[in-house]
Amino acid sequence: MINHRLIVDAQIFERFPEYQALIVYAEGIRNFPSTAESEALLRAAEQACRATLTSDTLLQHPHINAWREAYRLFGANPKKYPSSIEALLRRTLKGQDLPSINGLVDLYNAVSLKYLLPAGGEDLDTLVSDLHLTYAQGNEPFVTMQDGQEQAIYPEAGEVIWADTAGVTCRRWNWRQGRRTQLTEGTQAAYFVLDRLAPYPSETLLAAGEELKAHLLRWFPACTITIEVLQKV
Repeated sequence: MINHRLIVDAQIFERFPEYQALIVYAEGIRNFPSTAESEALLRAAEQACRATLTSDTLLQHPHINAWREAYRLFGANPKKYPSSIEALLRRTLKGQDLPSINGLVDLYNAVSLKYLLPAGGEDLDTLVSDLHLTYAQGNEPFVTMQDGQEQAIYPEAGEVIWADTAGVTCRRWNWRQGRRTQLTEGTQAAYFVLDRLAPYPSETLLAAGEELKAHLLRWFPACTITIEVLQKV
């Protein structure tokens, strides 16, 4: 049973009416260290990106530009704080292999690159309430690492964040995830967020979610998968 769910607050849809978040809940799993298979998925996605994009043409991609404009609208400089997909692509197109962190992280990074959309995953069991995509007040703690130690910092007021009642799980929409909810090798339930802005096709977003689901079911045949699309109604 899913104890806590993801919710997009109405004021986000008021400003970004065409935004869609595809949420994949996966229960009854057991994450694992990176394997040859999970790393191969990631490397294949990297090679496909390098075959079709360059650092110059990246900035001409309509979905990258849509996220840049969204970041500007809530006051974040996209050059300093790129969306998660832009950050992955920048690194990949420089010829750098992404680190293999664990199986689930390899998987969502591979899906993100293959479908050119922001994707993230976190430990569902670490949430203490429903998780809201909302505007920050500025007093919500965000746990990160600084100088080798965990430290709580705070978002800027008006920043788009994912947060539960314990604090921020992801800053600047999909820019950086926090430590409290990160996927570890002990994760047994997870949620994944795939983000889409116009003109990215909704059908492609759904296809990405189905591919993620198929991988999860292959790795964890007994798991329970629930998919929801959060959008303005």
